[in-house]
Amino acid sequence: MGLAMLGAVSQGILWGVMVLGVFITYKLLDIADLTVDGSFALGGSVCAVLVVSGVDPVLAIFAAMLAGMIAGAVTGFLHTVFEIPAILAGILTQIALWSVNLRIMGKSNTPLLRVDTLFSSVTDATGLPQNVASIIVGLIFAILIIVALYWFFGTEIGSACRATGNNEAMVRALGVDTKVTKMIALTLSNGLVGLSGGLICESQGYADIGMGTGAIVIGLAAIVIGEVLGRLTPGKLRSFGSRLTAAVVGSVVYFLIRAIVLQLGMDANDMKLISAVIVALALCIPVVWEKYQLRRAYARSAKAAPATPAANSEGGR
Repeated sequence: MGLAMLGAVSQGILWGVMVLGVFITYKLLDIADLTVDGSFALGGSVCAVLVVSGVDPVLAIFAAMLAGMIAGAVTGFLHTVFEIPAILAGILTQIALWSVNLRIMGKSNTPLLRVDTLFSSVTDATGLPQNVASIIVGLIFAILIIVALYWFFGTEIGSACRATGNNEAMVRALGVDTKVTKMIALTLSNGLVGLSGGLICESQGYADIGMGTGAIVIGLAAIVIGEVLGRLTPGKLRSFGSRLTAAVVGSVVYFLIRAIVLQLGMDANDMKLISAVIVALALCIPVVWEKYQLRRAYARSAKAAPATPAANSEGGR
């Protein structure tokens, strides 16, 4: 049980890098970018092929990030230049990436069992178990990325990207080219997704053509879970840095829930169903909670209101 939970935490942190990428498009641009499923597998495919070819594992991970950025730029180009709806542009890129990933690997699966990876190097150097090494490496990447995103979205162009999702017409009225901000956000988002794909590839020891299937669902679930946890905290996480951190925490919680469900005896083939249920609950709970709070507020205001308006009118005479 303990090893399963430790493995879930390590997977949650590594997938949390992908969640940060989804956060940029979903929360800042208000777009559910379906490129994610393809760019995640693209990052894993590029990383696997380079590592097998003898390239340094760290360089392979950053090459996976670059590949993800290219995929995001393609989606951004289709959306901004040809004005294809964002969700359709993401679907088109995702479909194309299936063939691209097969071309890159030359087959549907590329194992890394006989080569050194970043995680095996850390394990050999420290003597730590694989899961602990994955947690350490994942935390380093997650912290660095959160700090970098916090800095970038505090700059002028970063603030323009954040404002584009809130009120695109107002941003255009201020003289900002929203096509550029969307392109930047989509490129950066899928770059992080590709980076996560490379990390997962080296962590699990192989790349698979279907490794990105359902990645967008995991990302959305983790973001919503993180927001729910943020609302339940006494101070309510409001700052941008706290929201980024909550997204990674939500990813860890999501994988812990999956691990617990599997430990309870659920069939592994039902994981897609479990993922859908988790996402549905994560989306429904905030709505139900807000309605409950509104009803309580109405009930309190009704009790506090004067109960005898007739007597008040008589007094006025």
